[in-house]
Amino acid sequence: MITENLKDVEARVCAACERSGRKREDVTLIAVSKTKPVEMLEEAYAYGCRYFGENKVQELDEKYDIMPKDIHWQMIGHLQRNKVKYIIDKAELIHSVDSIRLAETIDKEAAKKGIVVNVLLEVNMAKEDTKFGLMPEEVMDFIHEIVRFQHIKVQGLMTIAPFVENPEENRIHFANLRKLSVDIAKEKVDNVNMSILSMGMTNDFEVAIEEGATMVRIGTAIFGERNYAHQI
Repeated sequence: MITENLKDVEARVCAACERSGRKREDVTLIAVSKTKPVEMLEEAYAYGCRYFGENKVQELDEKYDIMPKDIHWQMIGHLQRNKVKYIIDKAELIHSVDSIRLAETIDKEAAKKGIVVNVLLEVNMAKEDTKFGLMPEEVMDFIHEIVRFQHIKVQGLMTIAPFVENPEENRIHFANLRKLSVDIAKEKVDNVNMSILSMGMTNDFEVAIEEGATMVRIGTAIFGERNYAHQI
């Protein structure tokens, strides 16, 4: 099932790239494996997936120890400061930085390990009360504040668009995130790179790719509906 699903997703990613005049290699497919058993991840790995996204620190931690070491683990969920130390040297990219206090903790834990951690800033483009993330108008000030941390490298932006029946409704949010990243890049802030746009999930990833996503986070279309009973 997972192999078939991945073939379908891959075809859809390729078609979206073609429609928008982009190269397939410009878009990284992240298999969102939260709540999924290791057997399912192994099937996706056998197909060729090397980027896996987890929402919970404990799950990433445990799967990291079991799965092959050439996987690029992505921490895509809300990150609590007291959990940072467990994944600081395991997650290749933290997608969900949205406060100075969190950035400070990441910087401190990274310093202990002598590493620089790649992060994305989470932006609440639709300004939903239920979502985490910086408001779009806060991002520039936040960037000027975060640059003081020596062990963090900002690589781009991430957003979680609203869940909508018609993915076209989210096009405006994806377009605006891209525009924000272009504006930030023009500022040429030291240690801040805007090469990654993490946006688009199962129900809207094609629109996100058309609007410039460089990473799409796909769970349901690969692994099926979430099953909390099978959590590690």
